[in-house]
Amino acid sequence: MAKILVIDDEKTIRDALRDILEYEGYDVDEAKDGQEGLDMVLASLYDVALCDIKMPKMDGLDVLLKAKEEGVITQFVMVSAFGNVENAVEATKRGAFDFITKPPDLNRLLVTVRNAIEKSNDVEVIKTLKKRVYKLNEIVGESPLIQKVKDTIDRVAPTEARILVTGPNGSGKEMVAKQIHEKSNRLKKPLVEVNCAAIPSELIESELFGHEKGAFTSAIKQRIGKFEQADNGTLFLDEIGDMSLSAQAKVLRALQENKITRVGGEKEIKINVRIIAATNKDLKKEIAEGNFREDLYHRLNVIPIYVPPLAERREDIPLLAEKFLGDVAEEYGDQPKTFSSDAMDYMKNLPWTGNVRELRNVVERLVIMCDATISVDEVKLYAGLGL
Repeated sequence: MAKILVIDDEKTIRDALRDILEYEGYDVDEAKDGQEGLDMVLASLYDVALCDIKMPKMDGLDVLLKAKEEGVITQFVMVSAFGNVENAVEATKRGAFDFITKPPDLNRLLVTVRNAIEKSNDVEVIKTLKKRVYKLNEIVGESPLIQKVKDTIDRVAPTEARILVTGPNGSGKEMVAKQIHEKSNRLKKPLVEVNCAAIPSELIESELFGHEKGAFTSAIKQRIGKFEQADNGTLFLDEIGDMSLSAQAKVLRALQENKITRVGGEKEIKINVRIIAATNKDLKKEIAEGNFREDLYHRLNVIPIYVPPLAERREDIPLLAEKFLGDVAEEYGDQPKTFSSDAMDYMKNLPWTGNVRELRNVVERLVIMCDATISVDEVKLYAGLGL
């Protein structure tokens, strides 16, 4: 049942709105002035607040502003006898869902309330999903090596510095990129990911810079590239060590001039993109062998971040395993399971050549195949090592 708060200093208005809304099946509370209304909105979760503008103790627009400043997801519908354009515009600027004049038209009021409830539900879902995504991208560990990674992220994320993330496959380089974006000033803009190893060399330039219609045989329409998609946001170039030399040259130009040109086009397009690159290769060795441009390396490697393999931070394995137990249980809608102490000790000494990714896969396998407490024999069996 949706919860609605009526904030109005006129008792007759409150009583009338309560009768209408309760008849429609809503749970309704009342506040007799702005201050009481704000206190109630902050103390309890309401889907919608029907809020008068002219009230004692606190103006309705101030109630709205302070509630939004506190991050309240309640949708405010402002109700006022003073139905002028200025009030409506000001209410919208402060985050109101809608503005209704007194006396309200019954049908419009009910339609507005229903729409506001849907919006409130959508906001709550999005908020929950964001928390879940942040949790999934959380870098877990207390070892000195991983603490250094987290400290570096906290220091560099608010800057515009380019970052080169290195480390073996499965160590969590993508998580580092996502954490940097989520803690940056570009958070509200897109994080666009490109796996340079997964795109054929003849298509990488079109993928990055886009192309014009007719630029080549299969270019039947214009395509917007990843650089343009990431404008004012972050572009994550994963496995950049696998990028062709011709594409490297164009990326270098884009970084130098903050401009790109689509394949088959002539117009220069300005871009504002923060670059995070990642690789599992030794780029200095690749430079020596003529596979990677040294000038591009120095453009990218403003802030280097090394993500260690799991074998170099074994003290983090219990924390990671417990996190994955919880994540998998939530994903499957099940109760979290636990490891026996000898099972966890055994886990800490496995080689983990696939690093964090392999650990996550093994934990998911164990959750599916085992009972509430996971034994050492089950770990031996399902980690693929035999008994």
